[in-house]
Amino acid sequence: MEKYNTGNNTIPLGKIKSELNLRESEILSPTATLSQDGIRRKYEEDIESGYRQCFSLDVDRILHSLAYTRYIDKTQVFYLIDNDHITHRVLHVQLLSKIARTIGRFLCLNEDLIEAVALGHDIGHPPFGHDGESILSELCETNGIGHFVHSIQSLQFLDKVERDGNGWNLCLQTLDGILCHDGEVHNQALIPNQSKTFETLDKEVHKKISDPGTNFVPMTLEGCVVRMADTISYIGRDLEDAIRLNLIKRSNLPIESTKILGNTNGKIVYNLVTDVIRTSFQHSFTAFSPEVSEALKRLKAFNLEHIYLNPKIKQHLGSIRELYHILFERFLEDIETHNFKSMIYTGFLDGKSEVYIENHRHVEIVRDFISGMTDSYFLSQCPESMKPGPLVF
Repeated sequence: MEKYNTGNNTIPLGKIKSELNLRESEILSPTATLSQDGIRRKYEEDIESGYRQCFSLDVDRILHSLAYTRYIDKTQVFYLIDNDHITHRVLHVQLLSKIARTIGRFLCLNEDLIEAVALGHDIGHPPFGHDGESILSELCETNGIGHFVHSIQSLQFLDKVERDGNGWNLCLQTLDGILCHDGEVHNQALIPNQSKTFETLDKEVHKKISDPGTNFVPMTLEGCVVRMADTISYIGRDLEDAIRLNLIKRSNLPIESTKILGNTNGKIVYNLVTDVIRTSFQHSFTAFSPEVSEALKRLKAFNLEHIYLNPKIKQHLGSIRELYHILFERFLEDIETHNFKSMIYTGFLDGKSEVYIENHRHVEIVRDFISGMTDSYFLSQCPESMKPGPLVF
């Protein structure tokens, strides 16, 4: 047991951990997930004998992952935009973490678990956001490994790619929350499915690879909070970005939604967070009130039509699709011909464990390499003459 020397006193840090765990059981909701109940695939003596609580340790591991570092240059919604004030993936993740922890604090849930799920939930997003995800999914399907789903890829990175292919050995509750974070799916209420194991998690991964439309509910209330907060964190922010880019006007927003939620990101976030807290307080579910849920559903439909499917932001989609195909085929050929000078060897496979290499097909390795790229790194691998320029509206 580690100790901390304070001069005359030597405090056993393990005792402090025990006291923190005891405090959780006293102050958190009976429906909260206690840190002492975190479950890992592999036993780690250092964790059991150390002083850090399990979900707090998961947060640290995610923050220190290479995949987390690459959030900084990954698309949220708008790619190839020459504007420093447009939201990137890293900011979305930070906003989600703060919003979810705020809700969790008022519901007396485990904020460490909430933070771990929030910070890790989008690590699997490939370059160029959901458009990149759709293109990569087509390529994965064509090559016989099923659909590409960013939530599954988040688990893939954290569990099987990071640390040279050894993974971070995160808790089941953290991985489950990441897998089930589907913020695009609209739910008025979520009741956690508590009877999950690692076997359940693996089965859900395989089902979602076969059918991305399959919808799973998190096993913890903390995971449910992150899922609802995901929508809260992006819905108004995407509107503000679209207004800043002159794609829409504030006056275009549906009055049926704005009269309930407000017409700015600040008001929308405040009203949604307040509603979730009021509706969910001292319950074993996480929910919006029916009126607010309906207003949010309308606003999501508005965003889909006027922002996410807006042809103005799809001007370079054809070029991006072609470049995805070029890189995928090139790196697949480089592996199969043992081109050790290729970036897939020098920039990805170099140093990878035998466990990773032996347990992944060539096409899966290419998937992992490309999906982990930032937007700028992806473009750096492409023929210069084919690189698209900034979007101009």
